[in-house]
Amino acid sequence: MATIKRFEDLEIWQEARRLSKEVIKLTKSTDLKSDFKLRDQIKGSSGSVMDNIAEGLERDGNLEFRQFLSTAKGSAGESRSQLYRVFDNDYISNEELQKLTSEYEVLSRRIANFMNYLNKKDNKGTKFK
Repeated sequence: MATIKRFEDLEIWQEARRLSKEVIKLTKSTDLKSDFKLRDQIKGSSGSVMDNIAEGLERDGNLEFRQFLSTAKGSAGESRSQLYRVFDNDYISNEELQKLTSEYEVLSRRIANFMNYLNKKDNKGTKFK
């Protein structure tokens, strides 16, 4: 794998960004816009996925990056759980729920696979050179 220098080049970050945009659309186009606490929670957790991927890479250390990827994966799970709450409050259809939760599951697997890849590498990161 080529050395990645920018988080924007990571496919997992790009996918996390796309999903965050989907969540933001939901918060603007459904009655979720009036459920301030749940709206803010799901916007926060979905944004946290992409933000933790970015922050981890920017820290220039492989161990820290893996820790932030783990946090990003956790935030993807949190977003998935909150989508069930959004559905249970009748803000989205079952079809929308299934689509988004499935996409978050795929993203979680991709993050886990990337973490496994990094676990096999001896590189400690550029800040240790």
